Amino acid sequence: MLIGIDASRAGREFKSGTEWYSYYLIRELAKIDSTNQYVLYSDKPLTGGLTDLTDKSGEAGGKIEMENGCQKIKSPHNNFKAKILNWPLTYFWTQIRLSWEMLFHSPGILFIPAHTLPVIHPRRSVVTIHDIGFERLKEVYSSDKIGSSHSLAGKFFDWLAKLLTGGKFSSNILDYHGWSTKFSLKHAKKIIAVSKFTKQELIDVYPAYRQAGAASESKIAVVYNGFNNDLYRPILDRREVRRVLDRYGIKPPYIFYVGRLEKKKNITGLVDAFVELREKYKKLNHKLVLVGNAGLGFDEVKYIIEEFDLDNEVIITGWVPEQDIPYIYSGAALFVFPSLYEGFGIPLLQAMALAIPIAASNIPAISEITAGAAWLFNPNDKNDMAEKIAQVLLDNKLAEDLVGRGQIRIKNFSLDKCAKETLAVIEGI
Repeated sequence: MLIGIDASRAGREFKSGTEWYSYYLIRELAKIDSTNQYVLYSDKPLTGGLTDLTDKSGEAGGKIEMENGCQKIKSPHNNFKAKILNWPLTYFWTQIRLSWEMLFHSPGILFIPAHTLPVIHPRRSVVTIHDIGFERLKEVYSSDKIGSSHSLAGKFFDWLAKLLTGGKFSSNILDYHGWSTKFSLKHAKKIIAVSKFTKQELIDVYPAYRQAGAASESKIAVVYNGFNNDLYRPILDRREVRRVLDRYGIKPPYIFYVGRLEKKKNITGLVDAFVELREKYKKLNHKLVLVGNAGLGFDEVKYIIEEFDLDNEVIITGWVPEQDIPYIYSGAALFVFPSLYEGFGIPLLQAMALAIPIAASNIPAISEITAGAAWLFNPNDKNDMAEKIAQVLLDNKLAEDLVGRGQIRIKNFSLDKCAKETLAVIEGI
């Protein structure tokens, strides 16, 4: 059977949660499946660990080689190739270029690791939906136009979006999230939700699709995310930890966060809580280290840092290569995850695997994934957040208990398990 996978996100240079999910799932499927043939669809040539799926580190990669119109991909069972679907614009690649490919060269099954099913797709299609925060918290998502609203192409696509959806949606980012999720629920043969919470959200938020059978219990399968357990494991070489920390100007003790620096992740709330922490607990001299790309609302974060003169106390590194992330975790006194909404939260797995105590939001997905292995706070209450962070930093017994619980909980998650369950869903249709 020929299985097509949208690898456009997996191939991005600066990856975050959804991109890493796609990347690692492709690599893991290559390990475990010797039976099926795979074609990876991308908007540009694949590089790094996606060119050589046999390399354990995922860093070696290889030069780009073409054969019979496809990019050659080295894989353990020699059953992967890639098709580079060139497209002149930076948007609507999925709906136009990938749809065109599906019209003329459709695989037996199409797997979309991230929400967006092309309008033209095989009857047997599987889509992973990570969360629907854009339905619950519209205010923390961008509503910018896709493409320039002043260009002829931008105006045309906006007109076309309104025409095709009866005026319900325009071509902005928020509307596209909503439309593409509803389209996937209605037209995909199977939906993968990354948590029980996400599955229930789909059923609760889209009752019309539930009544039509699209979001029924049988259509949505829950498959938990995995993590790279070769990379995220306790690091014994403290000199190497110090070497990596020095590279980013980080000195312990510090509180650590990794992820996008945006409203959804509640980074302004975290910095506000950090101010409260420093004022109330004078003996805590921890700095706050924020790792990740800037997103919507980052200007507010910078404003708070400047207002309270925290330039030397809040360290913002920007995006960091993944091979350095475990070392930054390992030097931290605490990992904090203050999100307002999550469908899963892969950094939680990484922190548990590296034996770092966690303080995190008491929202459903985080409670489900950590299952008692995190000290939970109200993400909308800066005082509660500061208090819970302080409790973990000041109580060694509590921190050790959280780490112990995390070491037990992490055994429930792996890339191998995620890939096997995903393949079972794909082959099951």
